[in-house]
Amino acid sequence: MAILYTLYPSSPDTKIISEVAQALIQGALVIYPTDTVYALGCLSSHAKAIDRLSKIKKVKVEQAPFSFLLSDLSELSEYVQHIDSPTFRILKRTLPGPYTYIMKGSKKLPKPFDKRKSIGIRISDNPILKVLLPLLPAPLITTSLHDRDAIIDYTTNPAVIFEEWTSVIDFMIETGTGGNQPSTIINLTQAEPQIVRHGKGSVEFL
Repeated sequence: MAILYTLYPSSPDTKIISEVAQALIQGALVIYPTDTVYALGCLSSHAKAIDRLSKIKKVKVEQAPFSFLLSDLSELSEYVQHIDSPTFRILKRTLPGPYTYIMKGSKKLPKPFDKRKSIGIRISDNPILKVLLPLLPAPLITTSLHDRDAIIDYTTNPAVIFEEWTSVIDFMIETGTGGNQPSTIINLTQAEPQIVRHGKGSVEFL
């Protein structure tokens, strides 16, 4: 049975967050809030957890639209290829924030992502994640939680989310009603940035 924790963004309970961090290190699947919608993730260095995640989402790991959720820009060099100055200015201006950037993957990506040519990168501005992520030895692999109803698209009620997912996760952190706008996705693998999905983040800077 999954465990549900209620946290307050203004004063996160560090003891609970540390417990969740240890669970992630041991292979847990966790639902957590982001600066956009609620998301599901696991530690990127835990192969069995990634396998569980891919089976839940019914996708092959090599082709899954998962993103790496980093704690800050300093981690980027381990997961993406060399970043030129214009690209870095975009990242510096918008992160942390409600954006997912598709970037050319490093040749040293951890398995099972080592054959990917590109990966998604997220650095969230959520206060819970700002405490959680630095406690982990590797980024999270993250994916947004879509509602089964295609019209609604994203579930915002944490009680409903927990009820729907409790049988397949280990923990959920809830901080109240979630957002219903996903991140803006921008492809940075080409000469010019390309908007893949216009979500919560503004694109006026492009």
